[in-house]
Amino acid sequence: MKRSILLALTLLSAWPVLAQQLPVPLNLQATYAKGTRSETGAPGPKYWQNTAEYDIVVRFDPTTRRVAGTVDISYQNLSPDSLRQLQFKLYPNFYQKGAPRAGRIAPEDVNEGVQIESLSLDGQPQDVSKLRIQATNMPVRLPKALASGRAIKVRVAYSYTLNKGSHMRTGEVEPNAAFVAYFFPRVAVYDDIDGWNEFAYNGSQEFYNDFCTFRAAITVPRNFVVWATGDLQNTDQVLTKKYAKRLQDAGRKDAIATIISEADLQRQDITAANAENTWKFEAKNVTDFVFATTDHYVWQASSLVVDPATKRRTRVDAVYNPKHKDFEEVVQFNRQTVQAMSYTFPKWPFPYSHETVFDGLDQMEYPMMVNDNPVETRNDAITLTDHEVFHTMFPFYMGTNETKYGWMDEGWATIGEWIISGIIKPGFEDDYGVEPYAKGSAQEFDVPITTLSTQQTGTAFFLNSYPKPALGYLYVKDLLGDELFTKALHTYIRNWNGKHPMPYDFFNSMNTGAGQNLNWFWQRWFFDGGYPDLAIASVTKTTTGHDILVQAKGTKPVPIDLTVTYTDGKTEKLHRTIAVWQAGNTSITVPLATTKAVKRVELGSTWVPDKNKADNVWEGQ
Repeated sequence: MKRSILLALTLLSAWPVLAQQLPVPLNLQATYAKGTRSETGAPGPKYWQNTAEYDIVVRFDPTTRRVAGTVDISYQNLSPDSLRQLQFKLYPNFYQKGAPRAGRIAPEDVNEGVQIESLSLDGQPQDVSKLRIQATNMPVRLPKALASGRAIKVRVAYSYTLNKGSHMRTGEVEPNAAFVAYFFPRVAVYDDIDGWNEFAYNGSQEFYNDFCTFRAAITVPRNFVVWATGDLQNTDQVLTKKYAKRLQDAGRKDAIATIISEADLQRQDITAANAENTWKFEAKNVTDFVFATTDHYVWQASSLVVDPATKRRTRVDAVYNPKHKDFEEVVQFNRQTVQAMSYTFPKWPFPYSHETVFDGLDQMEYPMMVNDNPVETRNDAITLTDHEVFHTMFPFYMGTNETKYGWMDEGWATIGEWIISGIIKPGFEDDYGVEPYAKGSAQEFDVPITTLSTQQTGTAFFLNSYPKPALGYLYVKDLLGDELFTKALHTYIRNWNGKHPMPYDFFNSMNTGAGQNLNWFWQRWFFDGGYPDLAIASVTKTTTGHDILVQAKGTKPVPIDLTVTYTDGKTEKLHRTIAVWQAGNTSITVPLATTKAVKRVELGSTWVPDKNKADNVWEGQ
């Protein structure tokens, strides 16, 4: 049985003993016993997480695609454990010969992977021939255990060839344009749940990284501009005076400005007149660092106040090949997304100094950077931009483990897309993923949302990461109302920004912030099987109007939306939140007070999936 290995635990001690409880796996219960997490959803008194400072010096040759450099890491062990090894991630080894991959890559993109040329620990050289690299994992045994509270300095010299094709979140976009991600050896997460994150990246599940400080010096040829996570530290040394001033001005003004135009590209007077230029960036308290570079993209930028209390501004960028006309409005879509995130949903000041959307070959997010492919329609450009930018909050500001819990970030990006797309383009109802869930529900692959992402593939992974959790969040927002939902969500954000929340930290924080035990819904939507299916069972005339009997044929609680059409052609809408299903009832009567003759009653709305729509319409006689 599904629950045979789970033990129920009262998650909120403030709730009555008989309140709904969620099933908590034993390994996650252990975090409460250790005091690293609490049943209120807040971090426990003994919560800890490790961190590091990275100093990266790298040279990238766009012609050969060779990435070569060094990374100096000062890694701090803030755990209560002595560490006898460090686990490193070598994500470029996704392309290494023999590496496990969830999908195929072109034979010409298979390579020898990352070459570790030297490695030292606290200044002591190590024999790299003895390293036992296992695809994207590189365990390094320590000569002396790293005690709790101590730090170790690691230096790695390395090189690899960036992929030309088979673009999987990183690689050459076109000749002389590249998006370079996951390009340096990094220490994996060691946490209070699993210890070392040893999951081998295979191109499917996404990432899990610690919050660190990154300083990077990136050397590229003349005329190549670099965009990256963090703030550019040496603007006047790499950009000529005119472009440096344009960049500075864009960071202080609301208007959309062109920093690099097509005409500027022709003049080739943008970067300092050296054979090579080294671009220096710094980013603090972020989970990753990436860069992109090209010599033939235009650059548009603007900025806006994201925190009215401090007047702090965020710069928004669109960097693209001018032949891709769909990118011409992206800087505006980026700006509107950052504004909506700061003031409407989730109504939290955008946390970073810039957000750069780069014209690439993927649909992937990184701290302060987005790698987006060209699209065919304006609607596609809107939804792709706001979805990827929304990821700023989840997983980056919140530090979720995407590898195990894809729904904790993709679900939020999906509901963010639904809400913000309608703000950018009033009247636009973005229903990404809703109908695929309606059709795919109750099939063999339709497993509960809380199934680990590492245990899912294909359609199951998509449904459980994107539309299903997004619908769950949306229904709770509808249930609580905007004000109380925002209060609950902000409780979660305050508890866990800059940390590593697990699923129960989310559920418990929301319960605490709302002042309600929502476990009845979390259980049925996130943990249980079942499917959404409502039907109009009957419409009965009464002395005051009509009684509409709505039947829940499926077990997933969804809102009720009824559209009543009268014989005079006018319509009326009736709405009920998921609260009507809390008691476990399978039907509900919705009264319609009217003296008018009813012609038709239709059940359903954009964000309410329904397995069988054939029973959703009642026609009057």
